[in-house]
Amino acid sequence: MTQQLKISIGQYSDKGRKETNQDFHGICVPTEPQLSSKGIAIAVADGISSSEVSHIASQSAVTGFLEDYYCTSESWSVKTSAERVLVATNSWLHAQTQQSQYRYDKDRGYVCTLSVMVIKSTTAHIFHVGDSRVYQLRDGALDQLTDDHRVWVSPDQSYLSHALGINPQLEIDYQTLPVEKGDVFVFSTDGVHEHADPNFIISAIQSSEGDLDQVAKTIVEEAYRKGSADNLTIQIVRVEEVPSPEANEIYRQVSELPFAPLLEARMNFDGYQIVRELHASSRSHIYLAVDGDTNQTVVIKTPSIDLQGDPAYLERFLMEEWIARRINSAHVLKPCLQTRKRHYIYVATEFVDGQTLAQWMIDNPKPDLETVRGIVDQIAKGLQAFHRLEMLHQDLKPDNIMIDGTGTVKIIDFGATRVAGMMEVSTPIEQINLLGAAQYAAPEYFLGENGTSCSDIFSLGVIAYQMLSGKLPYGAEVPKSRTRAAQRKLEYKSVLSDDREIPAWIDEAIMKAVHPDPRKRYDELSEFVFDLHHPNSAFLSKTRPPLIERNPVIFWKVVSFVLMIAIIVVLGMKSTVE
Repeated sequence: MTQQLKISIGQYSDKGRKETNQDFHGICVPTEPQLSSKGIAIAVADGISSSEVSHIASQSAVTGFLEDYYCTSESWSVKTSAERVLVATNSWLHAQTQQSQYRYDKDRGYVCTLSVMVIKSTTAHIFHVGDSRVYQLRDGALDQLTDDHRVWVSPDQSYLSHALGINPQLEIDYQTLPVEKGDVFVFSTDGVHEHADPNFIISAIQSSEGDLDQVAKTIVEEAYRKGSADNLTIQIVRVEEVPSPEANEIYRQVSELPFAPLLEARMNFDGYQIVRELHASSRSHIYLAVDGDTNQTVVIKTPSIDLQGDPAYLERFLMEEWIARRINSAHVLKPCLQTRKRHYIYVATEFVDGQTLAQWMIDNPKPDLETVRGIVDQIAKGLQAFHRLEMLHQDLKPDNIMIDGTGTVKIIDFGATRVAGMMEVSTPIEQINLLGAAQYAAPEYFLGENGTSCSDIFSLGVIAYQMLSGKLPYGAEVPKSRTRAAQRKLEYKSVLSDDREIPAWIDEAIMKAVHPDPRKRYDELSEFVFDLHHPNSAFLSKTRPPLIERNPVIFWKVVSFVLMIAIIVVLGMKSTVE
């Protein structure tokens, strides 16, 4: 039986001996598919006592996170999603203080501590700022997982060194740890953990008979009896079940749906009328078809029957549609809206009436520079749509790029795409580091390293180079270079030639994009695109010819002047000696 992530929850909060409760807490347990794709979020915040509005900060921080986190892209990692939300929340709180009467006294503004945990699949992600705490109870030991961001001036006086809303920039502690069935996590504000003895907390949780709310209340009452003068809040989370790998949505599709048969012209397939086969390989079959409901021309892609025993390939096949549905760009192939129940494993996409970039380069062996720029610009826009969602394409090559009749360029294949958010989901299918076409793959892949956005920039640089020269910047040497020493010996061959009018600074831009060391490439696609259109001053000074070539007369005048000065100095020194 497929297991899903399941927890038990106990919570309790009280104002204690204070007039108002400045703490705030919350938990969000979504239903599928967000339970698998985004996980369960738990948050607790504690307002600072010097502020009369910090309760607003606490409530805004917790509710804002629990709402906004689930609005972030499923393709983002937990870390990216949570940090984007927390940074935005911090900016809002800080702005509220700046616009209030407390702008010159930040300790009285919209400030609070915050501890957040997101349990996704079998991993807990912890984000922390301030002195609220997260503990883990396992094997009878209560271990503090977070550090208090508090500076002690004396035994009786201290202040928060980090808090939400106190500064325009936010420093967040982040860590991950594996989650097992039976793990218990305890979230508390300082009104509880500074007074309730850890042994009491352990005993109360272990002796509970399932009512964790009552346990939470008992611990708060104990802290109050021990003299706590602060607000008191505690959350107890017990992991009842961790998800089985089979809970992965894509894995279920692989397991449940049968393979499509070989399709032929005029055949009716799941409501599509097959027109003809467009392409066939050992890995997939691609057909031109017409949707029977909309009369729209589409493309049907089915996996090869020979690979039905390869679940890793099938998962990647289905990931292509998952990825396409989350990218909205005119330069990325669009999937068809699925309006009917699917009976087989296949992908339906829009039909691009045009040719691949590989064929285009054959038909246009010497394109002008402006045309090359236009194509690179459009490919870069498509790649940026991937990168904004924390996706790496990893297989950018001319065969995976289409140019339609209007000149619009589209990236069409996502079989090797790496999605940060999906890498966090457990699956029984072995994940491998996919390489695209070897001649376009970045050198770091051949060292067994994971790619970055700079890896896609390398592939785009190779394509730009090939369009301008018909060749590859390192020939066939990159796939052979499987050590750092070998990669340092790779020699870039200039794209400049006697029969093409290409500025030297264009060559410098491409050379930087395809540098063997990813740290020496462009950090962003936009920088590469900009340098293809505008001379980079660094490249101009580097490629500027020496003075003797630009103006020989001035060069020799300068040399003569320097020699004259040198002779005068020598003669002066000689006369002084005499």
